[in-house]
Amino acid sequence: MPSVAVKLYSVFFKFLLKHRLQSRIQNPLDDDGSSFGVSSRPEESIAAANPSFGDGGVATKDIHIDPLTFLSIRIFLPNTCLGSDLSSKAARVRAGTKGSNPDFGSVPKDPSSSLHRRNSYGSYETGNLMNRTDSNRRNSYDCLNDDSSLKSEGGVYRGYSPSVENCRKLPVMLQFHGGGFVSGSSDSVANDFFCRRIAKLCDVIVLAVGYRLAPENRFPAAFEDGLKVLHWLAKQANLAECSKSLGNTRGAELRKADVHQRHITDAFGASMVEPWLAAHGDPSRCVLLGVSCGANIADYVACKSVEVGRLLDPVKVVAQVLMYPFFIGSIPTHSEIKLANSYFYDKAMCILAWKLFLPEEEFSLDHPAANPLIPDRGPPLKRMPPTLSVVAEHDWMRDRAIAYSEELRKVNVDAPVLEYKDAVHEFATLDMLLKTPQAQACAEDIAIWVKKYISLRGHEFSY
Repeated sequence: MPSVAVKLYSVFFKFLLKHRLQSRIQNPLDDDGSSFGVSSRPEESIAAANPSFGDGGVATKDIHIDPLTFLSIRIFLPNTCLGSDLSSKAARVRAGTKGSNPDFGSVPKDPSSSLHRRNSYGSYETGNLMNRTDSNRRNSYDCLNDDSSLKSEGGVYRGYSPSVENCRKLPVMLQFHGGGFVSGSSDSVANDFFCRRIAKLCDVIVLAVGYRLAPENRFPAAFEDGLKVLHWLAKQANLAECSKSLGNTRGAELRKADVHQRHITDAFGASMVEPWLAAHGDPSRCVLLGVSCGANIADYVACKSVEVGRLLDPVKVVAQVLMYPFFIGSIPTHSEIKLANSYFYDKAMCILAWKLFLPEEEFSLDHPAANPLIPDRGPPLKRMPPTLSVVAEHDWMRDRAIAYSEELRKVNVDAPVLEYKDAVHEFATLDMLLKTPQAQACAEDIAIWVKKYISLRGHEFSY
C-alpha cells in the first residue's frame, strides 16, 4: 500500500483539484472566443530555463513556435551532444568523483534493494537499482561550473552555441505533460525535473510541449498543438538542410567565423533555424512520450503521423511511451469500479476534467480522444508504432491502458506493459514523488525500452 505521507498528500491534492475544477465549471473563461489561450496556471511553480550545461548537464531554452497561439516548447539538451573529445574529458572528471547524482534524487546504495514491476504477461519481475556516481557539473565551455562564468557581460549570450566541430546527433523526444488538460505546464518545476532525467537517461533531446489548456481552448486545441509541434520539427529539419547547403556554397572561409550567419532568416532578419536542433537533432529517430492526459495527446499524434506517412519526412515516429494514460469509457472496467476513489485523481474529478475539455455538444466518455478501444477511431492498429504503457497498481485507469496494449499486441505491435506495485497515478512525475526510488526505476525502465528503437545500427541496446 502507498505510504501514510502519500495518502495524506493525496487528500490535500484532491481537495485543491476539486475546488479548482468546480470553480472553472462555474466561472467559464472561454467566452471570449480567443484561440491564443494559456499554457500554464498562476498557481504553477515554474522552473527558469538555463541555456548552459551547468545545471545538471542539461541545457534548456524556451521557444514560442506559433505566433497565433500560446503554443511553446522547452528544449532539454543533454551535454552528451558534445563531441567525443569533450565527452571523454567529462568521463575522466567523473571517474574521480564520488557521491549521488543530485538530478536523480536519493537512490539506495544497497544493490540488493529492488522494486517489483509486472511485465506484459502478468508476472512480476525484479529490477535492481544501481548506485550512481555524480556527474561533475560543467558549463557550455567544457570547464568546471563556476557561477561567474555563466553571467552575461555587456548583454552577450553566454549559453551553449553549437560549433561545427561538435555536432553529435541525438534522437528527439516530444513530451506532453499531464494535468487533466486543464492544468500543468511544460516548464513547471516537476516537469522540468522529469524531462531532465529522461534526457540524461535516454540520451535524447526532449521537446516539452506547452499546449493550450482547457476550458479556454477545448478539444481539439491541445491535440492540434501536439501535431503542430511535429510538423514544426519536420520544418526545422528541412530548414537546417537548406541552411547547410547555403553555407557550403559560400565557401570554406565562412565555416568558422560566420557559422551563425549562414542560417536562413525571415523578413526581419531573425533566424528561422533553431541552432540546437539543427546541430544535434536527428528527427528520423523521434519518440513520443505522454504523461496522463499527455499520453492521449501522444497517441493522437502517433495516429496522425501514421496517416500522413512520408509527408512528415524526415521526421519518423519510431516509438511512443504512454505513462498512465487518461483513458476512460462509458462501460466501466474492473479497475474503474474497484478503484474509482483512488489516490490523487479519482474518477469523479476526471469526468469533471473531461467536461471542461470536450465541447458540450461532443461530450461523451466514448469520445475518440477518451476511449482508444472504440471502432474506426483511426488508422489500423497494426500500423501504430511500438508502444510502451506504464501503469500503476492503485490507478483506476490502469485496466483500459492494459486492454489497449493487448489490442496492439494482437496485431503484432510491440506493446509491453510495465505495472508498478504499490504505485499511484503519476507516481513517476508528481512533484512529491519524483525523487522516490520507484520514480527513478520507472525512468530507467523507459530508457532501456526506448533505446531499442533509437540506437543506431551496430549499436543496438539489448533488452
